[in-house]
Amino acid sequence: MNKNLLVELFVEELPPKALKKLGESFSSVLADSLKAQGLAAADAAVTSFASPRRLAVQVANVADKAADKPVSQKLMPVAVGLDANGAATPALLKKLAALGADESAVAGLKRVGEGKAETLMFDSVQAGVALAAGLQKALEEALAKLPIPKVMGYQLADGWSTVSFVRPAHRLVALHGAEIVDIGVLGLKSGRETLGHRFEAAQPVVAIRDADSYAKQLRNEGSVIASFAERRAEIVRQLAAAAAKVGGGVKAIEDEALLDEVAGLVERPNVVIGQFETEFLAVPQECLILTMKANQKYFPLLDAAGKLTNKFLIVSNIAPADASAVIQGNERVVRPRLADAKFFFDQDRKKTLTSRVEGLGKVVYHNKLGTQGERVERVRAIAIRIAEMLEVDVQEAETAAQLAKADLLTDMVGEFPELQGIMGGYYAQHDGLGDMVAHAIEDHYKPRFAGDALPRNAVGVVVALADKLETLVGLFGIGQIPTGDKDPFALRRHALGVIRMLIERDLPLSLDVLVKDSAAAFGSLITDASGALSEFIFDRLAGSLREQGYSAQEVEAVLALKPQRLGDIAKRLAAVRAFAALPEAAALAAANKRVGNILKKIEGEVPTQVSESLLAEEAERALFASVAALKPKADAAFEAGDYTGSLQALAALRGPVDAFFDGVMVNAEDAALRANRQALLNQLYALMNRVADLSKLSA
Repeated sequence: MNKNLLVELFVEELPPKALKKLGESFSSVLADSLKAQGLAAADAAVTSFASPRRLAVQVANVADKAADKPVSQKLMPVAVGLDANGAATPALLKKLAALGADESAVAGLKRVGEGKAETLMFDSVQAGVALAAGLQKALEEALAKLPIPKVMGYQLADGWSTVSFVRPAHRLVALHGAEIVDIGVLGLKSGRETLGHRFEAAQPVVAIRDADSYAKQLRNEGSVIASFAERRAEIVRQLAAAAAKVGGGVKAIEDEALLDEVAGLVERPNVVIGQFETEFLAVPQECLILTMKANQKYFPLLDAAGKLTNKFLIVSNIAPADASAVIQGNERVVRPRLADAKFFFDQDRKKTLTSRVEGLGKVVYHNKLGTQGERVERVRAIAIRIAEMLEVDVQEAETAAQLAKADLLTDMVGEFPELQGIMGGYYAQHDGLGDMVAHAIEDHYKPRFAGDALPRNAVGVVVALADKLETLVGLFGIGQIPTGDKDPFALRRHALGVIRMLIERDLPLSLDVLVKDSAAAFGSLITDASGALSEFIFDRLAGSLREQGYSAQEVEAVLALKPQRLGDIAKRLAAVRAFAALPEAAALAAANKRVGNILKKIEGEVPTQVSESLLAEEAERALFASVAALKPKADAAFEAGDYTGSLQALAALRGPVDAFFDGVMVNAEDAALRANRQALLNQLYALMNRVADLSKLSA
């Protein structure tokens, strides 16, 4: 019979940050195994449950025994299995015996194939697996594949046996409908009893009646919301309600990772409101928010302008009639945390950022690249050069670059490394360095991740570019190149940051020049890896452009030319897309590919000068005239940055190009004639491939 199946493993508190993934993995692997064994349909509904003390799954319509299925097995070649008289050989009889069959089965064997390739096949019926055996296999597989970074070993109740799991397991529930399925794991035997909430349960032990009553019984009798998704949604609902109760347009800070973690900490959430003294609001709000989120798992409340208020939300795991003790206890706990942040902030401001720079010389950056002090000098030199090229205030760029890493030596960043850069900005303002420098220091790590904002001002862009280029050039120069999934220095992220700034700010900078100037700051400390780094950056760029919706052909056509001003790439891509829509595009792309192949086969230097007196055929004279007439127009459009116009002008070449290839032999026997035609094609190729390599558009 088909009934819903429930499996629950009750354990001690699971790692909250990992709970969501543990629950998803447990349910999906167990259900997939049941489906693979034929105990559940491929489209069977699967419901995942995960709370701090349990992993569970419900699978719909699970059979008590999988259906029998026909199996056809390859035995051996006919020449090996049967003798000259057609009788079974000892080898065949031995094989059949291993499969549970005897000599009587020989007559029923099928022959497949012909001649020497003819093979004996044995058809049989494989009995379907019973639920207990199939579930045992599925559960063991689900536990083996849990994404657990580190397991712990613990002794069982007998005092001798030791098992390993993420946390000690205490109960196992396995119900097929209302019937217990006899399985065991981690020294446990299956039953129907589990435990409810540690403090809130109406009764400590909850006996699950059947697979369908699990979630309802746990909620009503055990005071546990078993579903991770439901519990998380309830937290979101209560946070919004509590914020509305505070009033004034405040709202809880949005943090998906914090929501997931808190949902992994509580079994039945109860949101209450706490507050702290307003004097702490004098500390930068990033510090207070971080300490409340990271250390206490609170949700700070922000006003309508995004400013931190002195109230915060606590997601409690208990719901007493009088929550004042819970609130006061949490307020008492958070106060020393905020006091520490205030102390660090006050102490740090007693020293200027400038006075801390010398100390960076004692901080190791990389054993092959020296100290943070030496790194700062390289970043400063690169920033000065970029500022000169962009005509940005060199003094401000130099100051920001020199002080950008100074906050690494402050107490606040020592306690909260996530605040590096941010605290540097605050301390720079305190030192009277002005918003331009302060914002540049704060923003020089940007963009930190996909979708992150770019630096706010030009000085910030200069320092951010310098910082990322120093990292890329330095690490490539000592051979620390990312391989596969390994990228310990986040060089892919640094490369994408450089790309985004160059493109989104449309900076008039050459990528090769940037890499070359950055390498110069290292002197002889590194080897030249500019070629590998350039390829690495263009690979990242290609991937980014494809993610933005450009086709592989469009991206390949533009990047094949390695355009050094990345700010032009969007216009080049738009031009290629517009060109590809022209009726002449396919023929011109194919011709362009043909021209490229001809030019590649030329030995030695490719001719460039065309002599009109050697243009013997009408078709080549027409092509020469068309190229000469079109070139000024295409040149003007290209120089003006009108790449679309430059490419669309090429449409007029289709007729002359087709006629040329129809009526002219490029590789003529006469050497002078051949060289002249090659020069004509060279001029045509140069004219067609300035915006993009159009041959990449050819199918």
